[in-house]
Amino acid sequence: MKPTKSGKAEGRRRSRVKAVLPVRISGKDSAGKAYSEIVHTLDVSAPGVRLGALHHPLEVGSLITLQYKQHKAEFRVVWSKPVVGTDEHQIGAEAINPKDLAGFGAAWQAHCQPQPMKALWHFTRDGVQ
Repeated sequence: MKPTKSGKAEGRRRSRVKAVLPVRISGKDSAGKAYSEIVHTLDVSAPGVRLGALHHPLEVGSLITLQYKQHKAEFRVVWSKPVVGTDEHQIGAEAINPKDLAGFGAAWQAHCQPQPMKALWHFTRDGVQ
């Protein structure tokens, strides 16, 4: 997808919601060697996820299993990039079968919904401001 002048990807079907959640990914690298690591989501959408803190570079098109709590789903890597100045990578991945995401349940969905701002109160000696 090409970015537009506003910086958003052209043709994006669903909006993304920022959600930082710990997940495990596993799969096989291009040499066929199995790997597994704990990473975190950066944002989620109905069909996919953006992941950060990967220490294992992944190739576009590779298949990964993502586990959140006891639920698992298969994803395909659609983009991958190194994070400048670190040994970490970020990836974008799309669910192979979006229906599998239903198994992630209310806990995942709660983090995918925008949260309302809570009122901030400032207490002083004279009362609430």
